[in-house]
Amino acid sequence: MFHPSMQAASALAVCAALTACGGGGGDDPVRLSAATGAPLFGSCADLAPRLSTLANTTITAVNSVPAGSLTVAGQPIAAHCQVLGKMFSRTSAVDGNAYAIGFEMRLPLAWNGRFYHQGNGGIDGAVVPATGPVNGGGALTNALQQGFAVLSSDAGHAGALGPNFGIDPQARLDYGYQAVAKLTPMAKSVISAAYTKGPDRSYFGGCSNGGRHAMIAATRYATDYDGILAGSPGYNLPKAAIASIAGGQLYASVATNPADLSTAFTTAERALLGASVLAKCDALDGATDGLIQDVAACQAAFDLQRDVPTCTGARDGTCLSAAQKTVIGKIFSGPTTSNGALIYSSFPYDSGVSGSGIPFWEFISPLALDSGAVGLIFKTPPENASGFNGPAFTLSANLDTLVAQIFATNALYTESGMSFMTPPNPTDMSVLNKRGGKIILYHGVADPIFSVNDSQAWYKGLQANNGGDASGFARFYRVPGMGHCSGGPATDQFDALTPLVNWVEKGIAPDAIVAQARGAGNAGGVNPDVPAGWAADRTRPLCPYPKVARYNGSGSLELASSFSCK
Repeated sequence: MFHPSMQAASALAVCAALTACGGGGGDDPVRLSAATGAPLFGSCADLAPRLSTLANTTITAVNSVPAGSLTVAGQPIAAHCQVLGKMFSRTSAVDGNAYAIGFEMRLPLAWNGRFYHQGNGGIDGAVVPATGPVNGGGALTNALQQGFAVLSSDAGHAGALGPNFGIDPQARLDYGYQAVAKLTPMAKSVISAAYTKGPDRSYFGGCSNGGRHAMIAATRYATDYDGILAGSPGYNLPKAAIASIAGGQLYASVATNPADLSTAFTTAERALLGASVLAKCDALDGATDGLIQDVAACQAAFDLQRDVPTCTGARDGTCLSAAQKTVIGKIFSGPTTSNGALIYSSFPYDSGVSGSGIPFWEFISPLALDSGAVGLIFKTPPENASGFNGPAFTLSANLDTLVAQIFATNALYTESGMSFMTPPNPTDMSVLNKRGGKIILYHGVADPIFSVNDSQAWYKGLQANNGGDASGFARFYRVPGMGHCSGGPATDQFDALTPLVNWVEKGIAPDAIVAQARGAGNAGGVNPDVPAGWAADRTRPLCPYPKVARYNGSGSLELASSFSCK
């Protein structure tokens, strides 16, 4: 076993070598120049008066944040200004509630010349710290630490409203895409006021709904952003939410306690399925190491009916009942409408099904989150918010009706859920491409709510629209074992922003991105799903699709350098 410090040094070396590999997809239409930094003009206190004339904007505070008073993953953040404000304050004529687009910007005293728009998760509603995460799994760096000016917002509504904001038509549109259109020029004006010049390069990143926001930026606002970092994107979020509701109904049909969907598929039973998948698929990449790299080969090799024991008596965690297998098979193949049409996407089998984060998305989200999102935000007309009961809605909903309603409009809700929530024609990113922009998308193979198969379908469509090869401006990375944005038996800690910047500004196209496990002592937060048999700092290359990380035949199974993308 290598000493951890030697292992980390080896990982850094292979990371530098791998991410410098480039090529593919033809010549860049445009080579964008590198950003140049600038110091803050004056002090944070001096900045406030210069922001007083921003259109449709109220600045509520400008604070000076000393170096080290904010830390992320144990790393001190350099001195910066915090700007708090809101845009387009109004009172809704529909529901009588107050609305505004709340935001925070953090502006380094020593700026690198770049802007990072941070897309946030869930149904938004909170102005979370504008640090600019670079991946979903406890990254050791962030955009703010790297010197970016970073923006975070609530996307136009207060969290106290919950999904009820969907009753207001404009709040729906702001959440879907219009908040980005309003925030972007404001943020660039703030940057110009702070540094006496605007950003040379602008980036948009986020995971989950933040990944959806990133996909929106890559299509609707491609002239405003040079680099897009989309993690586990719910770019078909209304469809995914209905599929989750369908899954809730399926689980309810086999739950031993209808009030607790987790009794349909217990921790022991999920571990059984994960172990069964691993037994059939682990060695397909050349190494028996607890990670399934060859996703496609695994789907061909594993058979739920054949490879998991069927209970002949009571359920005891060592088998699945025939009824459970039917339900689980339908969820992985993708729930359908009554005429057999796929509602959203299929999901691949992966050992990450045993991860500790899976139960929330499988058993709680259908009742507590997706019910409100579909019932009050995505469908037309929405349900009556007064007395809305999420679990009852989920368990009684007609799936055919819901699918029709996310495409519906009326006189009050003039854009459908599928219109305001999704990127228009997501496989056409020609504007981003032609101006020299780039996109990196990563997705956990074991993600139970937004399917990696949906992201793969997007990338295949993008390839088809670009002569069969989109790698000149778009790369897609699968993260084996990882659940939704993070966690699972996975190497889920990586920096995808630095390779993106190098690609946009230096023309260095990324090949592999080295990812690390978050075992004991990890500064970014320990992942409880890291198997005991792994080195705490195990590394693996994440490979651009369709490449797969395969063992070289020799070398430590704990080091990325022992694997190659093939």
